[in-house]
Amino acid sequence: MTDSIWLFGGFTVFVLVMLTLDLAVFHRKAHSVGLREAAIWYGVWVSLALLFNVGIFVWQGSTKGTEFLTAYVIELSLSVDNIFIFLIIFSFFAVPPEYRHRVLFLGILGAIVMRGIFIVGGVALLETFEWVIFLFGGFLVITGVRLALRKEEEAHPDRNPVMRLARRFLPVTQGYEGQKFFVRRHGKLMVTPLFMVLIALETTDLVFAVDSVPAVLAISRDPFIVWTSNIFAILGLRALFFLVAGILPYFRYLKVGLSLILVFIGVKMLTSDIYHMPTTVSLGTVGGILAVTMLASYVVKRREDARRTPAPETEPDAETNRSSASEPGTSNQAGE
Repeated sequence: MTDSIWLFGGFTVFVLVMLTLDLAVFHRKAHSVGLREAAIWYGVWVSLALLFNVGIFVWQGSTKGTEFLTAYVIELSLSVDNIFIFLIIFSFFAVPPEYRHRVLFLGILGAIVMRGIFIVGGVALLETFEWVIFLFGGFLVITGVRLALRKEEEAHPDRNPVMRLARRFLPVTQGYEGQKFFVRRHGKLMVTPLFMVLIALETTDLVFAVDSVPAVLAISRDPFIVWTSNIFAILGLRALFFLVAGILPYFRYLKVGLSLILVFIGVKMLTSDIYHMPTTVSLGTVGGILAVTMLASYVVKRREDARRTPAPETEPDAETNRSSASEPGTSNQAGE
């Protein structure tokens, strides 16, 4: 018990230090995050997660290490689906690019709290009621099928019930007030549209947490493994957002891959009493699905680009011009 407290406490301190450095030092001033900066930061978060994974392999063994890696890969893949909805939200509210990092930062703080609550509740349910695993499995299968059939146009931030309730009771300013979430006008406290964006992001992540936490619980029931894999995936979500936003056309089949992953994990939970699937098999299956869907997306996009590229115009051949000029019916013959 004491070791667990130290592990959770130490990891929490690490997360708080990294978030403080991120916001107070590296992103102190509002600016638009470019593709290069996003790639560097995403590489930093992934490298930290893999280093942490090495530590788990060394101190807790290969089983725990493989569980963390599998859970982390699943969380990373599922988090990409969040990004598509985030893009819709930012587009709907016309959020200036320089303000997006700050609202994503605060949104992630809320996501960390919500994921913690979901993880504690999920582990407690599985330990108390073993049959809950079949409910989780069935839920993931249904979610995977719905994801495959869902159209992107179905996401409407203005239909969010929490958003509607907030607009009904909160006075909102007409435009953005820099990076502020609250302002005072004529002695009255008002919220800015950026605060409404934050509400939309938080409620969206709440929906995704319902999917992702059961999926990771299918890999490991160790609260530390589930918690750390979730948090590392969330920490890299902001950088991944700015990275993916620049290469969206190359992700056309990713939704199919994510739906297959959810269905696979759901079936794994439903058949857990019949067959215990090794974690390495789960990792290989998830990685294989992602690799195939990403490769297919890339190949199709390149072929479309090649078809759209116009063929270079060629100059008329001089010999052709001379021969056409000497053919019967030319102006010279007509004048004879």
